[in-house]
Amino acid sequence: MKSAFLIAATSSGCGKTTLSLGLMRALSRRGLCVQPFKCGPDYIDTQFQTIATGQESINLDLFMSSKGHVRSLFHNYSANADISITEGVMGMFDGFDGMSGSSADIARLLDIPVILLINAASTAYSVAATIYGFSRFHPEVRVAGVVFNRVASENHFSYLRKACSDVGIECLGYLKRNELLQVPSRHLGLTLSSRESMNSFIDSAADEVERTIDIDKILSATIISSRSKYIPSVSSTINMTVAVARDEAFNFIYPANLKAFARTIYFSPIHDKELPDADIIYLPGGYPELFVRELEANSAMRHMIKAHADCGKKILGECGGFIYLCRHLDGHKMCGVFPMEATMADSSLSLGYRTVNFNGFTVKGHEFHYSHITEQSVSGSIATQLNAKGRKVDTPVYRYKNTIAGYTHLYWAETDISQLWEK
Repeated sequence: MKSAFLIAATSSGCGKTTLSLGLMRALSRRGLCVQPFKCGPDYIDTQFQTIATGQESINLDLFMSSKGHVRSLFHNYSANADISITEGVMGMFDGFDGMSGSSADIARLLDIPVILLINAASTAYSVAATIYGFSRFHPEVRVAGVVFNRVASENHFSYLRKACSDVGIECLGYLKRNELLQVPSRHLGLTLSSRESMNSFIDSAADEVERTIDIDKILSATIISSRSKYIPSVSSTINMTVAVARDEAFNFIYPANLKAFARTIYFSPIHDKELPDADIIYLPGGYPELFVRELEANSAMRHMIKAHADCGKKILGECGGFIYLCRHLDGHKMCGVFPMEATMADSSLSLGYRTVNFNGFTVKGHEFHYSHITEQSVSGSIATQLNAKGRKVDTPVYRYKNTIAGYTHLYWAETDISQLWEK
C-alpha cells in the first residue's frame, strides 16, 4: 500500500506551496521516498520540490499533453516511491476551460484523493459552507480532509475543527499565521545562496507541519492501491542527442521533454568555454537577466553559439534562451544570432497557454515572461499562436537558418520535435 494525494486550495494565495514543501520535507525526514508532481506548466515550483525531496519533480498538464501521457508520467514516476504528492494550481476547480485541466480534473483522472487547503484568516465557522461546497461540487473528486492556513490561535482552530466535523470531512490540522514563513523570491535563480535560502525555508515549513498537522492521519486517509505497474509512456522517441543549457541562468526545463531524446548532455553558457557536440542545442528559459554580466563575459561560448547558428546547425531557444540569442540584453552583449535588442525595462507580464502551428506541425506550450524586444530588423513569424480559447496572439517565433527561437516554452514530450526543422 502507498499514499498519494493532491494538495488543492480554494484559490491562489492560500499557501499551497508552503504546505506542499513542508509536507514533502517532513515525510522525507522520516526516511520515506517522496515523489513530487506539479499541476500545470510551472517550472519554478518544480525546482523547489526537487530541493525539498531529492526527487525530480514532474509537471502534469492536461492542456499541453494528453490524458494518457499524464497517467503514464504519474504512474511510472510514482512506481518506486512511498508517497506521491501533487501540488495543485490556482483554485481547486480553476482550469483553462472551466474545470478542464484543473487540480480537481487531474485528481479525478489519476483517481487520487485531495487534501483541501483553506485560508482561515478573517473567518471561523463560516468555513463549513466552503468545505461543504468544495467537497460535494463534483462527485468524482474525493476530498480526504482539510488543512487550514493562517490560523490565529487554538481557540480559532476549535471553530474550524467543528466546521469540519459538522460537514463530515476530516480535519487534518493547521498552519499558524506566521509572517516570517514566506516563500523566498521565485526569481532567485539556482545559485548556491538561493538554494540555501530555499532549503532554510523548506526546513521551517516542515517544522511547522510537524507541530500542528497530523501527518499520520494524512497518510492513512490517502492510501491507494499499489501503483508499481508500468504504464507505457505516451511519448515520442527521438534518436538524436540534445545538448541542454542548464545552470544558474537557464533552468526552466520540462523533464519529460528531455526523456523524448535518446541521449541528453548538459552544458553551461556561464561556466563552459566549449559547446558540446550534439544534434540539437537547446537553450531553455531561465534568468539570463540576473546573470547578464557573466553571460557577456563568457565571450567564447557566445561566439561558438553564433558560429553554430551561422553554420546552419540546429538550435532551439525559448524565452530566456531566445533573448540570449539576441544582440543585446539591456545593453549587455549576447550571442547576436538575431539582430534584436531585449530589455527588462518597463515590462509587463505576458503569460498563457499557447498552441503553436509551424506550417502544419503543431506543438503546445506556455508563455511567461516580463522582457520584451525593443529594436529588431527581423520581420514576420514562422508560426501562428493561439491561446487556450483559440484566439490568435501576436507572439512571434523567429528563424535564422536552423536556429528557431521565441518566447513560448514548448512541451514536446509526445511529439517528434525534430520535425520542427523540416517545416
